[in-house]
Amino acid sequence: MEADELSSFYENTNLIGCSAALGRKYQIAASSQATIGSVYPELLGSHHKLVVESVLVTGFPRSIVIPPARKLFICRIKSGLLGIFETGEVAVSPFSLALEGDERVLLRHQALHDVLTGLPNRRQFSDDLDARFPVEGVERIALMQIDLDDFKPVNDTLGHAAGDLVLQGTAERLQAVLGEGDIAYRLAGDEFAVIQRSSSSMEAERLAESIVNAFKEPFTVEGIDVFVGASVGIAIALEDGNDGEQLMKAADIALYAAKNDGRGRARSFNRSMLIMLEQREMLRRSLRVALQERQFFLEYQPLIETDAIVGFEALLRWQHPYAGIVPPAVFIPLAEADGLMGEIGEWVLEQACRQAVNWPEHFTVAVNLSPAEFLRKGLTDRVANTLDSAGLSPERLELEITESVLLERTANNLDTLHTLEVMGIRISLDDFGTQYSSLAYLKNFPFDTIKIDRYFIKDVETDEKSQAIVRAIVALAHGLGMRVTAEGVETAAQAAWLRKLRCDRLQGNLLGAAMPPDSIRNFLRQSSMTS
Repeated sequence: MEADELSSFYENTNLIGCSAALGRKYQIAASSQATIGSVYPELLGSHHKLVVESVLVTGFPRSIVIPPARKLFICRIKSGLLGIFETGEVAVSPFSLALEGDERVLLRHQALHDVLTGLPNRRQFSDDLDARFPVEGVERIALMQIDLDDFKPVNDTLGHAAGDLVLQGTAERLQAVLGEGDIAYRLAGDEFAVIQRSSSSMEAERLAESIVNAFKEPFTVEGIDVFVGASVGIAIALEDGNDGEQLMKAADIALYAAKNDGRGRARSFNRSMLIMLEQREMLRRSLRVALQERQFFLEYQPLIETDAIVGFEALLRWQHPYAGIVPPAVFIPLAEADGLMGEIGEWVLEQACRQAVNWPEHFTVAVNLSPAEFLRKGLTDRVANTLDSAGLSPERLELEITESVLLERTANNLDTLHTLEVMGIRISLDDFGTQYSSLAYLKNFPFDTIKIDRYFIKDVETDEKSQAIVRAIVALAHGLGMRVTAEGVETAAQAAWLRKLRCDRLQGNLLGAAMPPDSIRNFLRQSSMTS
């Protein structure tokens, strides 16, 4: 709020904040327990009281003239929170000279509030956050950055009108869990924030958990239940910063940690999060030169069918000059996010094909295709050129795609898959059961192989649910004329159970760990599974 404006805010008729100018005019001390009646006793009259109640119920702003020369503009800031701006003959900022009374205040209200949800917007958020610093003594405030989980699919599948209803419902759910003096804001898109005043870490975590829990129930949009979760990052002043910028950075980092830990949860900022983020950014910068400096290499893990080696899967590795071996689960998402997987994927395919030429002629090589690679134009031409250049028969190449690839550009995806099939290349559906598992794709495209993710294999010998899922996948694949590969086979008991189920192929450290290409010849010489 601007210092020279006469503005005040009330919750349950109690004054919770006012401009310095209004405080001076009505002699309101900072610690005052003033009410709307003590500041404006005229509003206790029956007519004016009805107007105030109408604003609170309907949300429609109203003006009241208090003789001889005062005019009040009354609006609802959020549920239960009332704002009063005193206009009339009061001198205000130069902006107001071009406008008069209600129009000026109404425009200011619109400039500081989100039209769709009615919540204060980013501009108001920045003003409110900066006004609370520096924090001194025992005073504490908490900042919560909130992102909606799985909101984009709502817009993509049901349309933006449905998305708007979810955003309005989000505002209502946030307001329903806020305490006295807490304010929710819509910053942009599906990004929200909450400022919690007089907060301890325990109180902040309690509110954040209430926010997460508020989104566990579905939104009903045109009779359809839509599940949209919330991830929350928490930062507290003074501990995590003593200005708005520091606190926002800390809350953002905590929000990133919440989403990285699986979404639908709240995380409080700590210094280790900052260290991890800095390491991640260091890796991201290093990725841009890793290919040119030949830091990537391939390892190969054998694929076993009826106790015989039938091929190898190519696995990408990164030898960072300072960090050592970086796990693929860490660097591949970074490369995909930065648009680097296309170039890296071309290198992997070329290396795998050139090395596979030196294996026995009946061995296949399996290469993973990321969504970014698959969706790039010209995939089939690149694959054909790579096979020709390496001198590898198309029947010896197996391309593995994940279910997430199939969510985009449905018709084009099927065209690409069919073209690869006509070329003689085998296609595997990787990590089946862990993502979207669209059975329509299994009907519309004849995959050669379905790969069961290691998540279901790790406890398949003891867990009845995993057993039921694996049985169903094997039966489904065989019913559709497809082979099944089980990944992550680590024990003899797992292998025995899968063989009894007639799982076609096994892959895992029990049968052979990933190895560099120059170790394959010796492995084949010593292995009892070499046919």
